[in-house]
Amino acid sequence: MSTSSFKGQVVLITGAASGIGAATALEVLAQGGVPVLVDCDAEPLAATAARCVGGVLHLVADVTDLPSMEQVVAQTLARHGRMDVVFANAGVAAFGPVSLVDPQAWKRCVEVNVFGVFNTVRAALPAVMQARGYVLINASVSAFAHPPVVSAYAASKSAVEAMGNSWRIELASHGVDVGVVYAGTVRTPLLTEGALHPGFVRLHAATPAPLNRETSPQDAARAIVRGMQTRKRRIWIPGWVRILYALRALLHMPFAERELRRAAPEIEAFYIEGLQTEGPLASSFGPRERERTLARGRGV
Repeated sequence: MSTSSFKGQVVLITGAASGIGAATALEVLAQGGVPVLVDCDAEPLAATAARCVGGVLHLVADVTDLPSMEQVVAQTLARHGRMDVVFANAGVAAFGPVSLVDPQAWKRCVEVNVFGVFNTVRAALPAVMQARGYVLINASVSAFAHPPVVSAYAASKSAVEAMGNSWRIELASHGVDVGVVYAGTVRTPLLTEGALHPGFVRLHAATPAPLNRETSPQDAARAIVRGMQTRKRRIWIPGWVRILYALRALLHMPFAERELRRAAPEIEAFYIEGLQTEGPLASSFGPRERERTLARGRGV
């Protein structure tokens, strides 16, 4: 799919209300594509859609619910008649040591990041196969660099990477290409919300400096859309992440884990302090996912 042939291509994007998803929607539009925005948060989703000149289809759905994602695909096809690219981008993070993290927060992270990707791709696949299109899933550097106290996030992103590698082989004979995004530190709400927790701040400080260099959502989106246009197997954000990927076997050798091991007791102490003052849910989730969890509990 060349840059010129990208014009008019219909691109379904989950997690499109903010961060990488919102920036990708705007970049798809700038390159002549037709973004379809999906998110579980109605107000920020509508705000992002309003930034898209000419108006775009935007649909509220929870990726953990397969029938909801099937309805999203049906509405997309009713409006546009086709789907060329699906970008399974929606994700959340849970924070905390395994002995203390809220179990429901850990589970929810896996549900969104793993089952949400499966549901998105499964629902979209018949249309994407018909278009001989492209599946893109967001795995992150955490697929192979596994920091402490974010085990659910690391596990889920490792699973997503494996899913992408498996699906790439399965779908090749159907003319469908599959790509995996490996993003480092991107300036998204997940990062800004994490900075509210002193334990996360300590983790960030203990992480090797190159991994802490922030990429803007706009720069990430440009790399992602270039990858869509050329149907890349892997998209690196920033580009040097490919070197880290090649060296992944070294990342959990004792010398590479030294600083994180030193930081772990202090991070745990910060977490325990948060448990005492804020409670387990506030300590394990950022504000947005905490509010979503409370809303689900109220049946909203």
